[in-house]
Amino acid sequence: MNPWHDARLLNLLANLLFGATLFACMASAVWWVSQRPAFTLHKVEVEASPGHELRHVSPTVLRATVEREVRGNFFSTRLGEVRAVFESVPWVRRASVQRVWPDGLIVELEEHRALALWGDGRLVNTFGELFSANLGEAEENGPLPQFSGPPGTEMHVARRYDELGRVLAPLGARPQALALSDRHAWTLKLDDGTTLLLGRDQGIPIDRRLARWVETYPQVMVQLNRRAELIDLRYPNGFAIRSLALLADEQEAETAR
Repeated sequence: MNPWHDARLLNLLANLLFGATLFACMASAVWWVSQRPAFTLHKVEVEASPGHELRHVSPTVLRATVEREVRGNFFSTRLGEVRAVFESVPWVRRASVQRVWPDGLIVELEEHRALALWGDGRLVNTFGELFSANLGEAEENGPLPQFSGPPGTEMHVARRYDELGRVLAPLGARPQALALSDRHAWTLKLDDGTTLLLGRDQGIPIDRRLARWVETYPQVMVQLNRRAELIDLRYPNGFAIRSLALLADEQEAETAR
């Protein structure tokens, strides 16, 4: 049977051709409308994410920056690329970008909050993440604590800093530096210059050893009548008061092994 004499087949082909033509026309119309000047991006609003404030970035400067970088219009602009532009700016931790009909974008920003200075010169934020920014801006309210540790331990060190700070609160002392060695031993320096050897996370937990020292330290200092340079808390049932010179000799001997 000649397929060209099959009415059902001819109707099916006609419907398919009509559908394809209609789809092509609609796609062309959508493309044409999307290219109209009415949809060119004219407004980029920059604001702080809910619950946050912008201290180190200027919305006006950021708006001008993104307007230079963004390509396309309301429909064709890639939000992921816009977000990447904002998140490449110092102090910007996270950006959220949404379209606003018919010619705008709204960008919500979350800034890094500097917690400490890491050993390589970068900053650590309150989430334990490393970032790079101007140190002078970070320390506008005073010097930041110093953190150090093996690569990848930034979050662990930040959490331990917060934990130890709460334990030290009854003394009114503040951690000035916290170091984690390659052997996973902790050393804490307070704002009065006292150094605490905390040791490793084994046996009696570090926070319990430190809490025990916090309870007894005022009475011990009354008896000593001077500030201790070095407190060794690595003992299971107490602590020792030592000199920094002795510690330096021990560290030199350990390095020479």
